[in-house]
Amino acid sequence: MSERRAAGMQAGASALARMGGGAMGDAVRRFDWATTALGPAEHWPPELQSAVAWVLESRFPMALAWGPELVTIYNDAFRPILGDKEVIGQSFAELWAGVWHAVGPLVERARSGESSYFEDFPLEMDRGNGPETAWFTFCFSPLRLADGSVGGMIDTVIETTGAVLARQTADVMRDELAHRLKNTMAMVQSLASRTLRGVGDRDAVKTFEKRVIALGHAHDVLGRGKWLRASLTELADGLLAMHGDRFDVAGPEIDLGASATLRLSLILHELATNAVKYGALSAEHGRVVLHWHLEHGARGDELVVCWRERDGPVVNAPVHIGFGSRLIDMGLIGTGKVERRYPASGVEVDLRVPIADLQER
Repeated sequence: MSERRAAGMQAGASALARMGGGAMGDAVRRFDWATTALGPAEHWPPELQSAVAWVLESRFPMALAWGPELVTIYNDAFRPILGDKEVIGQSFAELWAGVWHAVGPLVERARSGESSYFEDFPLEMDRGNGPETAWFTFCFSPLRLADGSVGGMIDTVIETTGAVLARQTADVMRDELAHRLKNTMAMVQSLASRTLRGVGDRDAVKTFEKRVIALGHAHDVLGRGKWLRASLTELADGLLAMHGDRFDVAGPEIDLGASATLRLSLILHELATNAVKYGALSAEHGRVVLHWHLEHGARGDELVVCWRERDGPVVNAPVHIGFGSRLIDMGLIGTGKVERRYPASGVEVDLRVPIADLQER
């Protein structure tokens, strides 16, 4: 052994004696390392000395496994992951024997010089209280000696079991809410039909029922997006299909928030209904083009949704502004930037909203 390396080992051993590391730091200093493949601490290579000091003084859960025997040293933050086990100086393979079929290949990858990173990785394990499923986000990284060879590996890990279970519970609750809401919408439709059975204006009753159906479709799309977002394409395709197949729909993939999804479903329903009654879809060869794109505006990117009717009868601006027109004029966030035009070629409507507002709402 060179004098320089021997001096480095002596300095490393001295540093190990001086460092902190809490309860596990004390345990490492007391442990008889001569009983392991690592040998006495004063003979450890400087790289191992430094790695041990780094692990023990970190407040993030960490463990290292050194040498072919994978002798394990870990810090205080790592101890809760082990449960009731105290395995200092044991092999990493023995520590994770119950899940070695999943962990072992990743350890070998680190020992070959390749890192691995996983989020919410599930492991079936027993930490002293019986079998359980736990989830971890971790990275296995190689620890190298000065000559570039791999001396061991380091496990940087945090348990995410609580977060994963919370998300699973939230998903179940969202699914249950979506199911109940769907049933409620069906009940509203049934109640409306029965309550309004004696109303003489049947057109008004059918209009109301169809608006409820449009809202129900929006709820279905939102439910598939866990009530956080809805695909504009999916919303438009499904909603317009209820009014026939003479629609040309195109645009980039855009996610809408819940409020914008509900508003756009009503707006598209009103536009399609009017097109069937009075506009392009009332003619044999009439069609509707719905497309959207992004434009740069004063507050950043804006979503522009364009409705164009073609090959229908000549149209004129309506004399009476009804509830449907007011719905359209409110736009996607309730305050709207809406342009309605009535050229002879067919109805044209442009809806504009800053993406930032669309996401906030």
